[in-house]
Amino acid sequence: MNTDEAAYFERLRQLQSAAWPPGIARDPHYPLGPIAISDHLREWARRQPDKPACIFYGRAITYRELDDLSDRFAGLLHEHGVRQGDRVAVYLPNCPQFILAFFGILKLGAVHVPVNPMFREAELAYELNDTGARAILCLDSLMPPLRQVRDRTQVEAVFVTSFAEMLPAEPSFPVPPALVQPKVACEDAIDLLPALARVTAPAPAFAPDLDAVAALNYTGGTTGMPKGCIHTQRDMLYTAGTSLAASFQLSPDDVVLNFVPIFWIAGEDTGLLFPLVAGATLVLMARWDAVGFMTAVERHKASFAYLLVDNAVEILDHPRTPSFDLTSLRKVRVSSFVKKLNPDFRARWRALTGADMIEAAWGMTETHTMDSFTIGMQQDNFDLLSQPVFVGLPVPGTDFKICDFDSGALMPLGETGEICVHTPSLFKGYWNKPEASAEAIRNGFLHTGDIGVIDEQGYLHFLGRRKEMLKVKGMSVFPAEIEAMLGQHPDIAGSGVIGREDAERGQVPVAFIALGEQAVGLDEAALSAWCRERMAGYKVPEIRLVKALPMTATGKVKKEELRTLL
Repeated sequence: MNTDEAAYFERLRQLQSAAWPPGIARDPHYPLGPIAISDHLREWARRQPDKPACIFYGRAITYRELDDLSDRFAGLLHEHGVRQGDRVAVYLPNCPQFILAFFGILKLGAVHVPVNPMFREAELAYELNDTGARAILCLDSLMPPLRQVRDRTQVEAVFVTSFAEMLPAEPSFPVPPALVQPKVACEDAIDLLPALARVTAPAPAFAPDLDAVAALNYTGGTTGMPKGCIHTQRDMLYTAGTSLAASFQLSPDDVVLNFVPIFWIAGEDTGLLFPLVAGATLVLMARWDAVGFMTAVERHKASFAYLLVDNAVEILDHPRTPSFDLTSLRKVRVSSFVKKLNPDFRARWRALTGADMIEAAWGMTETHTMDSFTIGMQQDNFDLLSQPVFVGLPVPGTDFKICDFDSGALMPLGETGEICVHTPSLFKGYWNKPEASAEAIRNGFLHTGDIGVIDEQGYLHFLGRRKEMLKVKGMSVFPAEIEAMLGQHPDIAGSGVIGREDAERGQVPVAFIALGEQAVGLDEAALSAWCRERMAGYKVPEIRLVKALPMTATGKVKKEELRTLL
Protein backbone atom coordinates (compact mmCIF):
# COMPACT_ATOMS: atom_id res chain seq x y z
CA MET A 1 0.00 0.00 0.00
CA ASN A 2 1.54 3.31 -1.05
CA THR A 3 1.60 6.49 1.04
CA ASP A 4 -1.43 8.05 -0.67
CA GLU A 5 -3.51 4.93 -0.19
CA ALA A 6 -2.45 4.58 3.45
CA ALA A 7 -3.51 8.17 4.14
CA TYR A 8 -6.79 7.60 2.25
CA PHE A 9 -7.70 4.60 4.40
CA GLU A 10 -6.62 6.26 7.62
CA ARG A 11 -9.00 9.15 6.95
CA LEU A 12 -11.76 6.88 5.67
CA ARG A 13 -11.64 4.63 8.73
CA GLN A 14 -11.80 7.66 11.00
CA LEU A 15 -14.92 8.85 9.19
CA GLN A 16 -16.52 5.41 9.26
CA SER A 17 -15.67 4.98 12.94
CA ALA A 18 -17.40 8.28 13.71
CA ALA A 19 -20.45 7.20 11.67
CA TRP A 20 -20.59 3.70 13.23
CA PRO A 21 -24.05 3.12 14.75
CA PRO A 22 -24.23 2.63 18.54
CA GLY A 23 -24.66 -0.97 19.61
CA ILE A 24 -23.24 -2.50 16.41
CA ALA A 25 -20.21 -4.73 16.99
CA ARG A 26 -16.97 -3.64 15.35
CA ASP A 27 -15.55 -7.16 15.06
CA PRO A 28 -16.94 -10.40 13.61
CA HIS A 29 -18.91 -12.55 16.06
CA TYR A 30 -18.11 -16.27 16.03
CA PRO A 31 -20.50 -17.89 18.53
CA LEU A 32 -18.46 -21.11 18.68
CA GLY A 33 -15.10 -19.61 17.82
CA PRO A 34 -13.30 -19.62 14.46
CA ILE A 35 -13.96 -23.29 13.71
CA ALA A 36 -14.95 -24.93 10.43
CA ILE A 37 -18.53 -24.59 9.21
CA SER A 38 -18.83 -28.39 9.31
CA ASP A 39 -17.68 -28.41 12.95
CA HIS A 40 -20.38 -25.87 13.85
CA LEU A 41 -22.99 -28.49 13.05
CA ARG A 42 -21.17 -31.13 15.13
CA GLU A 43 -20.88 -28.79 18.11
CA TRP A 44 -24.47 -27.54 18.00
CA ALA A 45 -25.61 -31.18 17.73
CA ARG A 46 -23.65 -31.88 20.92
CA ARG A 47 -24.98 -28.83 22.77
CA GLN A 48 -28.62 -28.89 21.63
CA PRO A 49 -29.24 -32.30 20.02
CA ASP A 50 -33.03 -32.23 20.18
CA LYS A 51 -33.52 -28.68 18.98
CA PRO A 52 -34.94 -28.37 15.44
CA ALA A 53 -32.21 -27.28 13.03
CA CYS A 54 -34.62 -27.20 10.09
CA ILE A 55 -38.40 -27.32 9.81
CA PHE A 56 -39.74 -28.11 6.33
CA TYR A 57 -43.51 -27.50 6.20
CA GLY A 58 -43.76 -29.02 9.70
CA ARG A 59 -41.21 -31.82 9.30
CA ALA A 60 -38.64 -31.06 12.00
CA ILE A 61 -35.04 -32.23 11.61
CA THR A 62 -33.07 -31.88 14.83
CA TYR A 63 -29.44 -30.87 15.05
CA ARG A 64 -28.61 -34.46 16.02
CA GLU A 65 -30.45 -35.85 12.99
CA LEU A 66 -28.93 -33.34 10.57
CA ASP A 67 -25.45 -34.11 11.93
CA ASP A 68 -26.06 -37.84 11.51
CA LEU A 69 -27.56 -37.57 8.02
CA SER A 70 -24.70 -35.38 6.80
CA ASP A 71 -22.17 -37.82 8.30
CA ARG A 72 -23.90 -40.60 6.40
CA PHE A 73 -23.86 -38.60 3.18
CA ALA A 74 -20.11 -38.07 3.57
CA GLY A 75 -19.75 -41.82 4.05
CA LEU A 76 -21.97 -42.56 1.05
CA LEU A 77 -19.95 -40.28 -1.19
CA HIS A 78 -16.75 -41.94 -0.01
CA GLU A 79 -18.21 -45.38 -0.77
CA HIS A 80 -18.74 -44.16 -4.34
CA GLY A 81 -15.21 -42.94 -4.84
CA VAL A 82 -15.51 -39.25 -3.94
CA ARG A 83 -12.40 -37.94 -2.22
CA GLN A 84 -11.11 -34.67 -0.77
CA GLY A 85 -11.13 -31.95 -3.42
CA ASP A 86 -13.57 -33.75 -5.71
CA ARG A 87 -16.54 -31.69 -6.84
CA VAL A 88 -20.09 -32.76 -5.95
CA ALA A 89 -23.01 -31.07 -7.71
CA VAL A 90 -26.26 -30.42 -5.85
CA TYR A 91 -29.09 -30.00 -8.36
CA LEU A 92 -31.90 -29.28 -5.92
CA PRO A 93 -34.36 -26.52 -5.00
CA ASN A 94 -34.91 -25.62 -1.35
CA CYS A 95 -35.33 -28.79 0.70
CA PRO A 96 -33.64 -30.39 3.73
CA GLN A 97 -31.67 -32.74 1.46
CA PHE A 98 -29.78 -29.73 0.11
CA ILE A 99 -28.64 -28.83 3.62
CA LEU A 100 -27.57 -32.33 4.62
CA ALA A 101 -25.67 -32.62 1.33
CA PHE A 102 -23.92 -29.28 1.93
CA PHE A 103 -22.63 -30.37 5.31
CA GLY A 104 -21.80 -33.91 4.14
CA ILE A 105 -19.70 -32.57 1.28
CA LEU A 106 -17.78 -30.26 3.62
CA LYS A 107 -17.27 -33.04 6.17
CA LEU A 108 -15.66 -35.19 3.47
CA GLY A 109 -13.41 -32.32 2.34
CA ALA A 110 -15.04 -32.35 -1.10
CA VAL A 111 -16.27 -29.27 -2.98
CA HIS A 112 -19.90 -28.14 -2.92
CA VAL A 113 -21.25 -27.12 -6.35
CA PRO A 114 -24.81 -25.74 -6.13
CA VAL A 115 -26.54 -25.98 -9.51
CA ASN A 116 -29.53 -23.82 -10.37
CA PRO A 117 -32.54 -26.21 -10.52
CA MET A 118 -34.02 -24.08 -13.30
CA PHE A 119 -31.10 -24.98 -15.59
CA ARG A 120 -31.89 -26.93 -18.70
CA GLU A 121 -29.62 -29.30 -20.61
CA ALA A 122 -27.03 -26.90 -22.09
CA GLU A 123 -26.58 -24.92 -18.86
CA LEU A 124 -26.41 -28.08 -16.76
CA ALA A 125 -23.83 -29.69 -19.04
CA TYR A 126 -21.69 -26.55 -19.00
CA GLU A 127 -21.52 -26.36 -15.20
CA LEU A 128 -20.94 -30.10 -14.72
CA ASN A 129 -18.14 -30.09 -17.27
CA ASP A 130 -16.60 -26.85 -16.04
CA THR A 131 -16.35 -28.25 -12.50
CA GLY A 132 -15.58 -31.84 -13.51
CA ALA A 133 -18.14 -32.98 -10.94
CA ARG A 134 -17.79 -36.68 -10.06
CA ALA A 135 -21.15 -37.02 -8.33
CA ILE A 136 -24.50 -35.25 -8.34
CA LEU A 137 -27.53 -35.17 -6.08
CA CYS A 138 -30.65 -34.53 -8.16
CA LEU A 139 -34.35 -33.99 -7.52
CA ASP A 140 -36.39 -36.80 -9.07
CA SER A 141 -38.31 -34.42 -11.36
CA LEU A 142 -35.00 -33.00 -12.65
CA MET A 143 -33.65 -36.35 -13.78
CA PRO A 144 -34.80 -35.92 -17.45
CA PRO A 145 -32.36 -33.06 -18.26
CA LEU A 146 -29.60 -34.84 -16.34
CA ARG A 147 -30.16 -38.01 -18.37
CA GLN A 148 -29.77 -35.98 -21.56
CA VAL A 149 -26.29 -34.77 -20.64
CA ARG A 150 -24.83 -37.35 -18.27
CA ASP A 151 -22.86 -39.27 -20.89
CA ARG A 152 -21.17 -36.01 -21.90
CA THR A 153 -19.89 -35.32 -18.36
CA GLN A 154 -17.50 -36.91 -15.85
CA VAL A 155 -20.32 -37.72 -13.43
CA GLU A 156 -19.88 -41.25 -12.05
CA ALA A 157 -22.49 -41.39 -9.27
CA VAL A 158 -26.04 -40.02 -9.40
CA PHE A 159 -28.12 -39.79 -6.22
CA VAL A 160 -31.81 -38.93 -6.42
CA THR A 161 -34.32 -37.65 -3.89
CA SER A 162 -37.80 -36.13 -3.78
CA PHE A 163 -39.87 -33.56 -1.96
CA ALA A 164 -42.33 -36.29 -0.97
CA GLU A 165 -39.76 -38.00 1.26
CA MET A 166 -39.40 -34.96 3.50
CA LEU A 167 -42.97 -33.66 3.67
CA PRO A 168 -44.96 -34.42 6.83
CA ALA A 169 -48.33 -36.11 6.77
CA GLU A 170 -49.89 -33.01 8.34
CA PRO A 171 -48.06 -29.84 7.23
CA SER A 172 -47.90 -26.89 9.63
CA PHE A 173 -48.32 -24.36 6.81
CA PRO A 174 -49.53 -24.59 3.18
CA VAL A 175 -47.47 -26.72 0.81
CA PRO A 176 -47.30 -25.56 -2.84
CA PRO A 177 -49.21 -28.05 -5.04
CA ALA A 178 -46.12 -28.70 -7.19
CA LEU A 179 -44.41 -30.25 -4.15
CA VAL A 180 -47.23 -32.66 -3.37
CA GLN A 181 -46.35 -35.19 -6.03
CA PRO A 182 -45.63 -38.92 -5.70
CA LYS A 183 -42.00 -39.90 -5.64
CA VAL A 184 -40.70 -40.71 -9.14
CA ALA A 185 -38.90 -44.05 -9.46
CA CYS A 186 -35.45 -43.63 -11.03
CA GLU A 187 -33.81 -46.94 -11.80
CA ASP A 188 -30.69 -45.23 -13.14
CA ALA A 189 -29.88 -43.42 -9.88
CA ILE A 190 -29.18 -44.24 -6.24
CA ASP A 191 -32.15 -43.46 -3.99
CA LEU A 192 -30.66 -41.09 -1.42
CA LEU A 193 -32.53 -41.67 1.84
CA PRO A 194 -32.60 -45.50 1.68
CA ALA A 195 -28.91 -45.43 0.75
CA LEU A 196 -28.13 -43.21 3.76
CA ALA A 197 -29.92 -45.67 6.03
CA ARG A 198 -27.64 -48.45 4.76
CA VAL A 199 -24.37 -46.58 5.35
CA THR A 200 -22.35 -48.38 8.03
CA ALA A 201 -18.85 -46.93 7.63
CA PRO A 202 -18.26 -43.22 8.21
CA ALA A 203 -16.04 -41.23 5.91
CA PRO A 204 -12.41 -41.14 7.08
CA ALA A 205 -11.90 -38.50 9.74
CA PHE A 206 -9.70 -35.55 8.83
CA ALA A 207 -8.97 -32.11 10.21
CA PRO A 208 -10.90 -29.56 8.10
CA ASP A 209 -8.73 -27.09 6.23
CA LEU A 210 -10.42 -23.69 6.42
CA ASP A 211 -8.41 -22.50 3.42
CA ALA A 212 -9.09 -25.45 1.08
CA VAL A 213 -11.53 -25.06 -1.80
CA ALA A 214 -14.97 -25.72 -0.28
CA ALA A 215 -17.49 -24.40 -2.82
CA LEU A 216 -17.81 -23.20 -6.39
CA ASN A 217 -20.56 -20.60 -6.47
CA TYR A 218 -21.41 -19.59 -10.03
CA THR A 219 -22.08 -16.02 -11.07
CA GLY A 220 -25.19 -15.19 -13.04
CA GLY A 221 -23.38 -15.05 -16.36
CA THR A 222 -24.68 -11.63 -17.40
CA THR A 223 -21.51 -11.18 -19.47
CA GLY A 224 -20.50 -14.39 -21.21
CA MET A 225 -20.77 -17.83 -19.62
CA PRO A 226 -21.14 -18.12 -15.83
CA LYS A 227 -17.92 -18.28 -13.83
CA GLY A 228 -17.33 -20.42 -10.75
CA CYS A 229 -16.18 -18.37 -7.76
CA ILE A 230 -13.78 -20.37 -5.60
CA HIS A 231 -14.76 -20.05 -1.93
CA THR A 232 -13.37 -21.64 1.22
CA GLN A 233 -14.84 -22.45 4.61
CA ARG A 234 -12.93 -19.44 5.97
CA ASP A 235 -14.84 -17.24 3.50
CA MET A 236 -18.12 -18.69 4.73
CA LEU A 237 -17.09 -18.31 8.36
CA TYR A 238 -16.10 -14.66 7.98
CA THR A 239 -19.32 -13.81 6.13
CA ALA A 240 -21.35 -15.47 8.87
CA GLY A 241 -19.31 -13.82 11.63
CA THR A 242 -19.65 -10.30 10.27
CA SER A 243 -23.34 -10.71 9.50
CA LEU A 244 -24.10 -12.14 12.93
CA ALA A 245 -22.23 -9.15 14.40
CA ALA A 246 -23.67 -6.38 12.23
CA SER A 247 -26.38 -6.98 9.65
CA PHE A 248 -28.39 -9.95 10.93
CA GLN A 249 -27.54 -10.40 14.61
CA LEU A 250 -28.91 -13.93 14.94
CA SER A 251 -28.71 -16.02 18.09
CA PRO A 252 -29.81 -19.55 19.07
CA ASP A 253 -33.13 -18.04 20.17
CA ASP A 254 -34.02 -16.97 16.63
CA VAL A 255 -36.38 -18.74 14.25
CA VAL A 256 -35.34 -17.90 10.69
CA LEU A 257 -37.92 -18.19 7.91
CA ASN A 258 -36.34 -18.56 4.46
CA PHE A 259 -37.78 -19.08 1.00
CA VAL A 260 -34.88 -17.48 -0.94
CA PRO A 261 -33.19 -20.14 -3.13
CA ILE A 262 -30.25 -21.60 -1.21
CA PHE A 263 -28.48 -22.52 -4.45
CA TRP A 264 -28.11 -18.73 -4.87
CA ILE A 265 -25.32 -17.37 -2.67
CA ALA A 266 -27.50 -14.81 -0.86
CA GLY A 267 -29.89 -17.64 -0.01
CA GLU A 268 -27.00 -19.87 1.05
CA ASP A 269 -26.02 -17.12 3.49
CA THR A 270 -29.44 -16.19 4.87
CA GLY A 271 -31.10 -19.61 4.66
CA LEU A 272 -28.29 -21.98 5.58
CA LEU A 273 -25.01 -20.54 6.86
CA PHE A 274 -26.25 -17.78 9.15
CA PRO A 275 -28.99 -19.70 11.03
CA LEU A 276 -26.96 -22.89 11.44
CA VAL A 277 -23.74 -21.14 12.44
CA ALA A 278 -25.81 -19.20 14.98
CA GLY A 279 -27.47 -22.36 16.30
CA ALA A 280 -30.92 -21.02 15.40
CA THR A 281 -33.89 -22.87 13.90
CA LEU A 282 -34.47 -22.56 10.17
CA VAL A 283 -38.02 -22.78 8.82
CA LEU A 284 -37.47 -23.61 5.15
CA MET A 285 -39.92 -22.95 2.32
CA ALA A 286 -39.38 -24.40 -1.14
CA ARG A 287 -40.60 -21.22 -2.81
CA TRP A 288 -42.35 -17.94 -2.14
CA ASP A 289 -46.02 -18.01 -1.23
CA ALA A 290 -47.51 -15.08 0.69
CA VAL A 291 -50.15 -17.04 2.60
CA GLY A 292 -47.68 -19.85 3.30
CA PHE A 293 -45.17 -17.31 4.56
CA MET A 294 -47.63 -15.59 6.89
CA THR A 295 -48.93 -18.92 8.19
CA ALA A 296 -45.38 -20.07 8.89
CA VAL A 297 -44.53 -16.84 10.73
CA GLU A 298 -47.57 -17.21 12.97
CA ARG A 299 -47.28 -20.97 13.52
CA HIS A 300 -43.54 -21.09 14.21
CA LYS A 301 -43.12 -17.58 15.69
CA ALA A 302 -40.47 -16.66 13.14
CA SER A 303 -38.29 -13.79 14.33
CA PHE A 304 -36.18 -13.21 11.21
CA ALA A 305 -36.79 -13.20 7.46
CA TYR A 306 -34.97 -12.00 4.38
CA LEU A 307 -37.29 -10.79 1.61
CA LEU A 308 -37.34 -8.96 -1.65
CA VAL A 309 -39.21 -5.70 -1.29
CA ASP A 310 -41.70 -7.13 -3.79
CA ASN A 311 -42.55 -9.93 -1.31
CA ALA A 312 -43.00 -7.48 1.54
CA VAL A 313 -45.33 -5.29 -0.53
CA GLU A 314 -47.37 -8.34 -1.52
CA ILE A 315 -47.90 -9.03 2.17
CA LEU A 316 -48.79 -5.40 2.87
CA ASP A 317 -51.41 -5.46 0.10
CA HIS A 318 -52.73 -8.99 0.65
CA PRO A 319 -56.41 -9.18 1.64
CA ARG A 320 -55.73 -11.98 4.17
CA THR A 321 -52.90 -10.20 5.99
CA PRO A 322 -55.11 -8.81 8.83
CA SER A 323 -55.98 -12.38 9.84
CA PHE A 324 -52.34 -13.25 10.67
CA ASP A 325 -50.20 -12.28 13.65
CA LEU A 326 -46.81 -11.24 12.24
CA THR A 327 -45.51 -9.43 15.32
CA SER A 328 -42.89 -12.11 16.06
CA LEU A 329 -40.93 -10.81 13.02
CA ARG A 330 -38.52 -8.55 14.87
CA LYS A 331 -35.75 -8.58 12.25
CA VAL A 332 -36.46 -8.23 8.54
CA ARG A 333 -33.84 -7.57 5.90
CA VAL A 334 -34.79 -6.84 2.31
CA SER A 335 -33.23 -6.37 -1.11
CA SER A 336 -34.55 -3.80 -3.58
CA PHE A 337 -34.54 -5.33 -7.04
CA VAL A 338 -37.73 -4.29 -8.82
CA LYS A 339 -39.70 -2.58 -6.09
CA LYS A 340 -37.51 -0.29 -4.02
CA LEU A 341 -37.69 0.14 -0.27
CA ASN A 342 -39.15 3.58 0.51
CA PRO A 343 -40.44 5.41 3.60
CA ASP A 344 -44.06 4.51 2.84
CA PHE A 345 -43.36 0.76 2.66
CA ARG A 346 -41.27 0.99 5.83
CA ALA A 347 -43.99 2.86 7.73
CA ARG A 348 -46.67 0.39 6.65
CA TRP A 349 -44.47 -2.58 7.62
CA ARG A 350 -43.77 -1.04 11.04
CA ALA A 351 -47.51 -0.54 11.58
CA LEU A 352 -48.11 -4.18 10.68
CA THR A 353 -45.30 -5.87 12.61
CA GLY A 354 -43.87 -3.28 14.98
CA ALA A 355 -40.40 -3.66 13.44
CA ASP A 356 -38.31 -1.92 10.80
CA MET A 357 -37.72 -3.23 7.31
CA ILE A 358 -34.00 -2.66 6.61
CA GLU A 359 -32.02 -2.95 3.38
CA ALA A 360 -29.53 -5.83 3.48
CA ALA A 361 -27.05 -3.74 1.44
CA TRP A 362 -24.33 -4.44 -1.13
CA GLY A 363 -22.45 -7.61 -2.05
CA MET A 364 -21.35 -9.92 -4.85
CA THR A 365 -20.93 -13.65 -5.41
CA GLU A 366 -17.19 -12.99 -5.58
CA THR A 367 -17.18 -11.69 -1.99
CA HIS A 368 -19.78 -14.12 -0.63
CA THR A 369 -22.09 -11.06 -0.48
CA MET A 370 -23.08 -9.03 2.60
CA ASP A 371 -20.11 -6.64 2.37
CA SER A 372 -21.86 -3.58 3.78
CA PHE A 373 -24.65 -2.95 6.27
CA THR A 374 -27.28 -0.30 6.94
CA ILE A 375 -28.67 -1.39 10.30
CA GLY A 376 -28.67 1.47 12.81
CA MET A 377 -29.02 4.07 10.07
CA GLN A 378 -32.82 4.27 9.99
CA GLN A 379 -33.34 7.40 12.13
CA ASP A 380 -35.64 9.71 10.16
CA ASN A 381 -35.18 7.33 7.20
CA PHE A 382 -31.60 8.55 6.81
CA ASP A 383 -30.70 5.42 4.82
CA LEU A 384 -33.60 5.80 2.39
CA LEU A 385 -33.33 9.52 1.85
CA SER A 386 -29.54 9.61 1.33
CA GLN A 387 -28.99 9.77 -2.41
CA PRO A 388 -27.63 8.34 -4.61
CA VAL A 389 -28.45 4.72 -3.72
CA PHE A 390 -27.25 4.26 -0.14
CA VAL A 391 -25.62 0.97 0.92
CA GLY A 392 -24.07 2.00 4.21
CA LEU A 393 -20.76 1.11 5.83
CA PRO A 394 -18.41 -1.83 5.22
CA VAL A 395 -18.85 -4.78 7.59
CA PRO A 396 -16.04 -5.26 10.14
CA GLY A 397 -12.75 -6.13 8.44
CA THR A 398 -13.80 -5.07 4.93
CA ASP A 399 -12.48 -2.03 3.04
CA PHE A 400 -13.93 -0.14 0.08
CA LYS A 401 -12.18 2.32 -2.16
CA ILE A 402 -13.27 4.15 -5.29
CA CYS A 403 -10.85 4.10 -8.23
CA ASP A 404 -10.69 5.52 -11.74
CA PHE A 405 -11.88 2.79 -14.10
CA ASP A 406 -9.05 3.27 -16.58
CA SER A 407 -5.98 4.26 -14.55
CA GLY A 408 -6.88 2.61 -11.24
CA ALA A 409 -6.02 5.86 -9.41
CA LEU A 410 -7.79 6.59 -6.13
CA MET A 411 -10.72 8.96 -6.48
CA PRO A 412 -11.32 11.62 -3.83
CA LEU A 413 -14.27 11.22 -1.49
CA GLY A 414 -17.42 12.42 -3.21
CA GLU A 415 -16.18 11.47 -6.70
CA THR A 416 -17.63 8.56 -8.66
CA GLY A 417 -15.58 5.66 -9.94
CA GLU A 418 -15.24 1.90 -9.68
CA ILE A 419 -16.10 0.21 -6.39
CA CYS A 420 -13.11 -1.86 -5.29
CA VAL A 421 -13.35 -4.09 -2.23
CA HIS A 422 -10.89 -5.95 -0.05
CA THR A 423 -12.44 -8.50 2.31
CA PRO A 424 -11.38 -11.70 4.07
CA SER A 425 -14.19 -13.50 2.19
CA LEU A 426 -12.87 -12.51 -1.24
CA PHE A 427 -13.01 -15.43 -3.62
CA LYS A 428 -9.74 -17.12 -4.52
CA GLY A 429 -10.30 -16.73 -8.24
CA TYR A 430 -12.58 -17.98 -11.00
CA TRP A 431 -12.47 -21.73 -11.50
CA ASN A 432 -10.43 -22.61 -14.61
CA LYS A 433 -10.18 -18.93 -15.60
CA PRO A 434 -6.79 -17.51 -14.52
CA GLU A 435 -6.89 -14.54 -16.90
CA ALA A 436 -10.32 -13.43 -15.68
CA SER A 437 -9.13 -13.91 -12.09
CA ALA A 438 -6.06 -11.72 -12.64
CA GLU A 439 -8.20 -9.03 -14.24
CA ALA A 440 -10.68 -9.03 -11.36
CA ILE A 441 -8.28 -9.20 -8.39
CA ARG A 442 -5.51 -6.61 -8.39
CA ASN A 443 -3.30 -5.90 -5.36
CA GLY A 444 -5.74 -7.71 -3.11
CA PHE A 445 -8.80 -5.71 -4.21
CA LEU A 446 -11.69 -6.95 -6.31
CA HIS A 447 -12.40 -4.53 -9.15
CA THR A 448 -16.13 -4.98 -9.29
CA GLY A 449 -17.19 -3.16 -12.45
CA ASP A 450 -19.76 -1.38 -10.28
CA ILE A 451 -19.91 2.41 -10.17
CA GLY A 452 -20.05 3.98 -6.75
CA VAL A 453 -19.09 6.90 -4.56
CA ILE A 454 -17.93 7.18 -0.95
CA ASP A 455 -19.29 10.37 0.54
CA GLU A 456 -17.66 12.77 3.00
CA GLN A 457 -19.09 10.82 5.95
CA GLY A 458 -17.60 7.53 4.74
CA TYR A 459 -20.83 5.94 3.49
CA LEU A 460 -20.85 3.90 0.28
CA HIS A 461 -23.36 4.62 -2.49
CA PHE A 462 -24.00 2.21 -5.36
CA LEU A 463 -24.75 3.60 -8.82
CA GLY A 464 -24.96 0.49 -10.96
CA ARG A 465 -22.82 -1.43 -13.41
CA ARG A 466 -20.37 0.55 -15.52
CA LYS A 467 -21.73 -0.94 -18.70
CA GLU A 468 -25.15 0.48 -17.76
CA MET A 469 -23.98 4.06 -17.18
CA LEU A 470 -25.37 6.57 -19.66
CA LYS A 471 -23.92 9.83 -20.96
CA VAL A 472 -26.63 12.45 -21.51
CA LYS A 473 -25.17 15.65 -23.02
CA GLY A 474 -21.89 14.69 -21.39
CA MET A 475 -23.47 14.17 -17.96
CA SER A 476 -23.27 10.77 -16.24
CA VAL A 477 -26.64 9.19 -15.58
CA PHE A 478 -26.99 6.00 -13.56
CA PRO A 479 -30.02 3.77 -14.21
CA ALA A 480 -29.91 2.39 -10.64
CA GLU A 481 -30.35 5.91 -9.25
CA ILE A 482 -33.35 6.63 -11.50
CA GLU A 483 -34.87 3.25 -10.57
CA ALA A 484 -34.42 4.03 -6.87
CA MET A 485 -36.12 7.40 -7.29
CA LEU A 486 -38.97 5.86 -9.27
CA GLY A 487 -39.31 3.37 -6.44
CA GLN A 488 -40.42 6.23 -4.18
CA HIS A 489 -43.63 6.60 -6.23
CA PRO A 490 -46.43 4.76 -4.39
CA ASP A 491 -48.10 3.51 -7.58
CA ILE A 492 -45.01 2.18 -9.36
CA ALA A 493 -44.67 -1.57 -8.90
CA GLY A 494 -41.27 -1.77 -10.57
CA SER A 495 -39.04 -0.23 -13.19
CA GLY A 496 -36.08 -0.94 -15.43
CA VAL A 497 -34.03 1.86 -16.96
CA ILE A 498 -31.84 1.52 -20.04
CA GLY A 499 -30.35 3.94 -22.56
CA ARG A 500 -31.45 4.92 -26.04
CA GLU A 501 -29.00 6.44 -28.50
CA ASP A 502 -29.95 10.00 -29.45
CA ALA A 503 -28.37 12.24 -32.10
CA GLU A 504 -28.84 15.41 -30.04
CA ARG A 505 -28.17 14.26 -26.48
CA GLY A 506 -25.88 11.26 -27.03
CA GLN A 507 -28.04 8.97 -24.93
CA VAL A 508 -31.45 9.25 -23.33
CA PRO A 509 -32.65 7.24 -20.30
CA VAL A 510 -35.77 5.19 -20.97
CA ALA A 511 -37.75 3.88 -18.01
CA PHE A 512 -39.97 0.84 -18.51
CA ILE A 513 -42.51 1.02 -15.71
CA ALA A 514 -45.02 -1.50 -14.39
CA LEU A 515 -47.78 0.09 -12.32
CA GLY A 516 -49.36 -1.34 -9.21
CA GLU A 517 -52.84 -2.82 -9.34
CA GLN A 518 -54.27 0.14 -7.43
CA ALA A 519 -52.86 2.80 -9.79
CA VAL A 520 -55.62 4.94 -11.32
CA GLY A 521 -55.30 7.67 -13.96
CA LEU A 522 -51.53 7.47 -14.28
CA ASP A 523 -50.07 7.81 -17.73
CA GLU A 524 -46.68 8.63 -19.24
CA ALA A 525 -47.27 12.37 -19.05
CA ALA A 526 -48.18 12.32 -15.37
CA LEU A 527 -45.16 10.19 -14.52
CA SER A 528 -42.87 12.47 -16.54
CA ALA A 529 -44.18 15.46 -14.62
CA TRP A 530 -43.56 13.64 -11.33
CA CYS A 531 -39.98 12.92 -12.43
CA ARG A 532 -39.33 16.53 -13.47
CA GLU A 533 -40.25 17.68 -9.96
CA ARG A 534 -37.68 15.37 -8.39
CA MET A 535 -34.79 14.91 -10.82
CA ALA A 536 -32.31 17.06 -12.65
CA GLY A 537 -33.62 17.66 -16.16
CA TYR A 538 -30.97 15.52 -17.86
CA LYS A 539 -31.94 12.54 -15.67
CA VAL A 540 -35.65 12.63 -16.45
CA PRO A 541 -36.38 9.47 -18.44
CA GLU A 542 -38.72 8.77 -21.29
CA ILE A 543 -41.56 6.75 -19.79
CA ARG A 544 -42.87 3.55 -21.33
CA LEU A 545 -45.59 1.70 -19.45
CA VAL A 546 -45.56 -2.10 -19.59
CA LYS A 547 -47.88 -4.68 -18.06
CA ALA A 548 -44.99 -6.62 -16.56
CA LEU A 549 -41.20 -6.49 -16.46
CA PRO A 550 -39.12 -9.43 -17.70
CA MET A 551 -37.39 -10.95 -14.67
CA THR A 552 -34.48 -13.28 -13.95
CA ALA A 553 -34.84 -16.19 -11.53
CA THR A 554 -33.15 -14.12 -8.83
CA GLY A 555 -35.54 -11.18 -9.11
CA LYS A 556 -33.61 -8.79 -11.35
CA VAL A 557 -34.94 -7.05 -14.44
CA LYS A 558 -33.69 -8.54 -17.71
CA LYS A 559 -32.31 -5.39 -19.27
CA GLU A 560 -31.38 -7.15 -22.51
CA GLU A 561 -35.06 -7.98 -23.08
CA LEU A 562 -36.01 -4.36 -22.45
CA ARG A 563 -33.64 -3.40 -25.27
CA THR A 564 -35.73 -5.43 -27.71
CA LEU A 565 -38.70 -3.21 -26.78
CA LEU A 566 -36.82 -0.11 -27.93
